[in-house]
Amino acid sequence: DCLKSISCLCYLSNLSMFFFFTGINKGSKGRRLQCLIWLHFIPACILPEVHYHNSLRSKRGWMWNQFFLLEEYTGNDNQYVGKLHSNMDRGDGNVKYILTGEGVGSLFLIDENSGDIHATKRLDREERAIYTLHAKVVDKRTNETLEADTEFNIKIHDINDNEPKFSKDLYFASVPEMSDVGTSVIQVTATDADDQTYGNSAKLVYSILQGQPYFSVDSDNGTIRTALPNMDRETKENYQVVIQAKDMAGQMGGLSGTTTVSITLSDENDSPPRFANHTFRLSTLESAEVGAAIGRIKANDADVGRNAEMQYSIVDRDGQDMFTIISDQNTQEGVIRVKKQLDYEKQRTYSFKVEVTNTYLDPRFMYSPNPPFKDDAMVRVTIEDVDEPPVFSRNPYIIEVHEDTAAGSFVGVVSARDPDADNNSVKYSIDRHTDLERLFNIDSVNGTITTLKGLDREMSKWHNISVVATEISNPRQTTRVPVFIKVLDVNDNAPEFAMYYETFVCENVQSGQLIQTISAVDTDEPLVGHKFVFSISSSNPNFTIVDNEDNTARILTRRAGFSRREMNTYLLPVVISDNDYPIQSSTSTLTVNVCACDSRGNMQSCNTEALLSAGLSTGALVAILLCVIILLMIVVLFAALRRQQRKKEPLIISKEDVRDNVVSYNDEGGGEEDTQAFDIGTLRNPEVMDANKLRRDIIPEMLFPFQRTSPIKDNADVREFIHGRLYENDSDPTAPPYDSLATYAYEGSGSLAESLSSLESGCVEGDQEYDYLSNWGPPFKKLADMYIGKDTARET
Repeated sequence: DCLKSISCLCYLSNLSMFFFFTGINKGSKGRRLQCLIWLHFIPACILPEVHYHNSLRSKRGWMWNQFFLLEEYTGNDNQYVGKLHSNMDRGDGNVKYILTGEGVGSLFLIDENSGDIHATKRLDREERAIYTLHAKVVDKRTNETLEADTEFNIKIHDINDNEPKFSKDLYFASVPEMSDVGTSVIQVTATDADDQTYGNSAKLVYSILQGQPYFSVDSDNGTIRTALPNMDRETKENYQVVIQAKDMAGQMGGLSGTTTVSITLSDENDSPPRFANHTFRLSTLESAEVGAAIGRIKANDADVGRNAEMQYSIVDRDGQDMFTIISDQNTQEGVIRVKKQLDYEKQRTYSFKVEVTNTYLDPRFMYSPNPPFKDDAMVRVTIEDVDEPPVFSRNPYIIEVHEDTAAGSFVGVVSARDPDADNNSVKYSIDRHTDLERLFNIDSVNGTITTLKGLDREMSKWHNISVVATEISNPRQTTRVPVFIKVLDVNDNAPEFAMYYETFVCENVQSGQLIQTISAVDTDEPLVGHKFVFSISSSNPNFTIVDNEDNTARILTRRAGFSRREMNTYLLPVVISDNDYPIQSSTSTLTVNVCACDSRGNMQSCNTEALLSAGLSTGALVAILLCVIILLMIVVLFAALRRQQRKKEPLIISKEDVRDNVVSYNDEGGGEEDTQAFDIGTLRNPEVMDANKLRRDIIPEMLFPFQRTSPIKDNADVREFIHGRLYENDSDPTAPPYDSLATYAYEGSGSLAESLSSLESGCVEGDQEYDYLSNWGPPFKKLADMYIGKDTARET
């Protein structure tokens, strides 16, 4: 149970390095543990072997904490780590040392006979700082464990092999101009990969290499601060500051790293606006419209952005009345505009002062020793003369005229003048687009307006015309002015009924009963309002009128009892008068119908026909009915006779008067194109008729007449046409239900008669041969005799 601790101190090359070794020796069965640690800073430094032995203990064993090894070994041989030794090893070669754990075989090797441990590669503490291994001792012959498996560490000692590094090569920062000394700008920090807990390898010190005397840096934390007061952005805006971080607490031999910080002075409103010129000269035409820009002025401000925004103002009363100035936010210029209409003849020059200030002021600089934060300049505006159009004395004109004035009457006068110094003469005219009815005329010299026609207020109360004034010397200079002519009322219209009244009176009405309330209207407009008086003839025995004194009147019955049989309608003339001057009156007729009413006075019937039917007797009604029936029978009989007369009689009644009968047809045919009602083709080519159809008025000359072959038989197109027409007739729902016969014949090259048209004939009527008519059959015998006989007589 004996514990011993040994501490070894080694001082090499002015470096304070402490190496601590602790050994615990436990005795068990007469065995003893020895541990040797070799620490190499240089080959000359070797710690002696240390033995731990306690012969009083019955149990023995070993235990150790860790080995130490320097990183970045530069020797050519394997780096010696340490030695494992057990008191069970008597040097006879029967003991075997076994090493297991991280990196064994690749990084670490052990001599199984001696227990020496070597590192085969250069180790970097920044990659790995500690390795954990296991060691035990066994008998080579029996493979019996002599020392139990024990864990130990190999710790890599740091050396200063890494320089400080900043996270960025270039930093950007800004600080307001005119800041106080010591104002923080930015903090830059570097990192060192060396061990911060051991020695000074990772202890950094910051310093400024470039940027003095404007800035400084805190050596401990890398904070950059301003070092000079009143740093002006307008003088210098950008600064490049180089910061260095050095390890080993800044001592000689330490490693270092640098970075660059770009510092910009941000703008503050510390510069007032200033005019480069304190006098501005502008000119404009007197015809410049109100609101038109006549020029720009500009002040300069060394500040930028929001701090450079300026506002302009006119401080003189002379300029404030005629001009205004606004700030252009894009160019920061002052735009001078016309506030009132300029007149060269009244004033030709204007001079006023313009003041400029910053829109946003910083109170910190308003009371600085610098000049005030505003400036002023004098502006002179010259007005140039132009040839101006005439100017009317008023705009617009309102003139009143009474209606019913005669043509040529005076209405009013308009006046215009040339505002220029020349004062040229002016002529007047009316724009006829505003006086389409040509009601007015104007004197071109003095501007007197007169009427061309009479005016009627009831047609139009106002007339709006435009009068044009034109300079005689320069007709392009014109001015228009509206003239509103109000037509004043004259009592020239009589009052009349306000509406059409449908008035009735009951047959059983009592005397003095109200049958209608009437009112009147007047298109005139008297100043004191309308006042109408209603009256009727006092000799009227049927009705009377009562004036209500409110422009209405009541119509009352003067007697009781009216009869529709005596008179069903009464025409009541009502005289209506106004009270204006001159008094106008009119007579309106009120139509009063006599109607049958019930006991309550509700109208039932005003129809006079009903009254007549009610007065006829039964016998009269029967007589009227019989007369109507007789008339109907006569009409039916007449219609039947007409129908019987329309039946056709035989074409030829007697054989003897064949030549003496003239058949007259009252029906007009449709021409050659009419194929629905008549078959003209039969007249053109009788030989194509059905030979079985014999004449009824003569005896056939042969029993079996000669049948000609129809030329249509071989004509396929005609056959298809006939079949098509047959199909149309059969499928036509509007066709008559009876059978009909349609004969089709065509003139031309396919017809026996060929073409009968005179358009293709090359001969005159005298050259024609009519012998072929005798071959057309009996129907054309009479025609053949007429033409053949005519030719024979001509030849004779």
